This record gives sequence, structure tokens and C-alpha cells, in this order.
Amino acid sequence: MLEFPRWKRVWYWGLTLLAIAAALPSLLSMTSVRWPEALPHPVVNLGLDLAGGSHILLEADPAQVAAQRLENAEESVRSAMDKASPRIKIGDVSTASGQLSFMVDGPSEVDRAREAILPIVNGTGLSREWELSVVDETRFVLTPTQESINSAVTQAMDSAVEVVRKRIDGLGTREPTIIRQGDTRIVVQVPGLQDPRQLKELLGKTAKLEFKLVDERALPSDLQQGIAPPGSKIYPYASGTAQQGQNIAVVRLGGIKGDSLTGATAGVDPQRNIPVVNIQFDGQGGAKFAQLSTNNVGKQFAIILDGAVISAPVFNEPILGGAAQISGNFTTDSAYSLAIALQSGALPVDLTVVEERTVGPDLGADSIRKGLLAMGIGSFLVVALMITTYGRFGIYATGALLLNILMILGIMALVNTTLTLPGIAGFVLTIGAAVDANVLINERIREERKRGRRIIAAVENGYKEASRAIWDANITNIIAAVVLAAIAGAGPVRGFAIVLVIGIATSIFTAVYLTRMWVADWLRKARPQELNL
Repeated sequence: MLEFPRWKRVWYWGLTLLAIAAALPSLLSMTSVRWPEALPHPVVNLGLDLAGGSHILLEADPAQVAAQRLENAEESVRSAMDKASPRIKIGDVSTASGQLSFMVDGPSEVDRAREAILPIVNGTGLSREWELSVVDETRFVLTPTQESINSAVTQAMDSAVEVVRKRIDGLGTREPTIIRQGDTRIVVQVPGLQDPRQLKELLGKTAKLEFKLVDERALPSDLQQGIAPPGSKIYPYASGTAQQGQNIAVVRLGGIKGDSLTGATAGVDPQRNIPVVNIQFDGQGGAKFAQLSTNNVGKQFAIILDGAVISAPVFNEPILGGAAQISGNFTTDSAYSLAIALQSGALPVDLTVVEERTVGPDLGADSIRKGLLAMGIGSFLVVALMITTYGRFGIYATGALLLNILMILGIMALVNTTLTLPGIAGFVLTIGAAVDANVLINERIREERKRGRRIIAAVENGYKEASRAIWDANITNIIAAVVLAAIAGAGPVRGFAIVLVIGIATSIFTAVYLTRMWVADWLRKARPQELNL
């Protein structure tokens, strides 16, 4: 009981002082004292309900996912037929009614065509992606299965959540809450952001970048009426361009998509002194771009962003190396926003803002004041009760309680946890429960003394026997809090659970291990003849 090796003392005090040091920047942020910039400064971030900020609810249209799947399937079917030996000719391709249909030259080609598209029909998952049927002897009809549609929507929304997260991180905001709500909605909460205009513009931008060849067969009169040649599609020029209000026809299939990008940065063209966005393709995308430019020197290609053409230059020479430059009617801010959007990846589906609200910091400041007041009153009453009831051992419990509060703050700062209003409730609850361990230990020591044990034996047995009950009780609480955090996913409820887990862990450490070390030191030095418990 009285023997505490030096390494154990260093270990206990090292953990305690490290956590307290991590709590100092957060404590000083509440005062006028500035923390030195040269030193690490982990701080506890405040949630939307405490710091104020912006709340945005985004909604996706699942019909876009189905339409994109049909387009990808058509391109895959055409590629499969072209690779067949000999090549299988198809015609009368249609994507009406959510189905992909096409015709082959005659009944003799049906078996070859079916074999060529079976990998597309079966897909790579555990369930079939398309139902295949042949009607009128030569027409193939591919109908997406409901399981594949649901899976595609789920994947698109999961991808959209990650893209939204990367874009918000690119703005430099801290600790956003981004969670799915239902099947097609995403909740975005950004603490401290009082003007959500830039955020809405960035999240509402799909950032779908495409490079497609211009169809030079299109007649100006047809373009004016929105009529495209077979196999092509009409796109409008983006607002702000010199050709605003005009249309252009591009080859519908083929080209390069922006998902091959590995980097995008805003910059300035030194020759024209205008803002531009420099992009870099990955190896596969760079090779495709080099091939596209090499095979089409002297031809015009369109740079399409979110369904509008921002530029339509000419391939003057092959573009090798996988790098390109996008120029348009950009400002410095719009070029920066576009670079963030392209760097984070294109949204797989358009997101529409269906709800928006801004939360002011006044309510949060009032909550913090009341939370601190409740914490102060609760701590005072607990301290008074412990000292009155247990004397010296109550003082040790009080010291452990104060260190417990500082350690919770420090660990929250180190793991970059966000403190919400329910988190404050978890904080206060943890303080109230932190001395439970000391109550169990002290009462156990009392019982041991009544049984006639000597002081050192009573204290040692009290800590040993009470520790079992303390561990059993707190482990069950930690399990419940971890499950709560896992189910909540994100947001205030998760914040409550995290604070509770941290508080339980630190309370065990301070109430059991630190107080035992202090009591051992006192017993070794004072050699008391009686315990006032």
C-alpha cells in the first residue's frame, strides 16, 4: 500500500500534467490572456448551439442517379459491342421510361450481343444490376433492378456527404456536423459561420467537369433552335462568357470527366493576367487527355462545368503531361471556390438547399454561463459534503475532482472534440458522479476499521475491494455511452456521450489511482494512529 515506485509516480503525474497543459489554451480563451502562437494550442471547439453558426438542409434528386446510370450503361454497351469480334452493330438506342433499349442487325446477332453485355447486366456486386429481355426478336431491353437503384442512391449520398465534408474543410471552418437524414437529405451545421452565402454557393455547385469534342456538323440555325445532330447534345454557354445566350453541340459520349482529377488550384495566367484554375489529371486521365488532344489536333473541344460551357478552345497541339488550365469569366474568389469544388470532387447528384437558418451566439453564451454556474454550484456542494463527511479523505476527493475537470477539458482539446449544450450536461453529470468512487472507497475503509483491521490494512483492503465495484459500475456506463455515441453518429447526442466517456475514464484515474498515491504518501509520512472517517 505504501510502496509506490518512482516510475509509477512519474507516469501518473505525467498524464495528469499533460492533460492539464492541454486544457490551458481553452481556459485562457475565456479570459483576455493570449496563448503564445509559437506553442501548440489545442482548444475545445464549441458546437452550433453554443457558438452559433449556420444550419443548412440539402436534398438530392434520386432521379438524377438513375439517369446517370442509364448514360453509363449506354456507354458501356456501345464499348462492349465495339470490342466484340467482329464488331456488333447496334441502332435505335433509347433511354426512355428509365430503360435502356437498342436493336441489333438481325436475330443471328442476338446470342453474341447477349454474351457481350452479360458482365454489364450482372455487375460486380452480389445481386444483378439489370433485368435483360429481348423483344421483337432483335431489340434488347435493360431494366434496372430495384436493389441496384437503391444501392446506387445510397452510394451517391455517401459520396455526396464526403464531397460536402471536403468542401467545407477547404473553407477552413472547424468541426462541421455533416450527417445524412433519411434517404436523400444531408444536414450541414457549421459553428461560427454567421454568413452562409459562400457555403451555400459552394455546396450548391455540383462541380461536374467534362471535356467533350464539339460536333462541327451542327448548323447555327439548328443550334439556335436547340436541335443537335444525332449522337450529340446541346449545351448553353455559361453566364458571363462572351457567347452567353448561345448554344453549342458536343459529342454526347466519350470525352473525359472530372473524376480523373488529382489536383486543382486557383492561379493567375501571367500572359493575360486573369484568374484561372490549374488542374492535374491522374495517370489514366492524363493518358486519355493526351490521346484525345493528339487525335483531334485542330478541332474544337468544350470545357463543360455543371451543364454549361465555360470555354471552347481548339487543340493546337497534343497536351501531354496530364496538366491543363481552365479560364473563363472568373474572379479571384470564384476561381478559388471552383478549385475547392474540383479538388473535393464532383457531387454525384445535385443538392438543393431546402432549409436554412442562422443561429446567433447570444443563446450559446447564455447557455455557457448557466452551465458554468450549475457546474460551480454542483462542485461547491459536492466538495462541502465530501470534506464534512470524510475530512482529510474528503480533501483528497476534492483535489481529484478539480484535476478531473481539468483533465476532461484537456483530453477534449487533444482529441479535437466539439462541446455542445448536451455536452455541458454530460460535464455536470460527470462531476456529480466523479466522487462516487471516493464514497465507495471511504465507506469500505470505515467498514474495515470497524472489523478491527489496522489503518494501513484497512486502507489497502478498502481500495482493493471497492475498486472492483467501481470498475464494474463504470464499465457498464462506458458501454452504454459508447453505444449511444455510435448510434447517434454525430451531433449533440454524440457530444453528450463522448464527454461522458471521457469523464468516466478520468474520474476513475483521479479518484482511484491519484488519491491512493496521495493517501499512501500521507500514511508513510504521518503514521497516524487513527482515521477520522
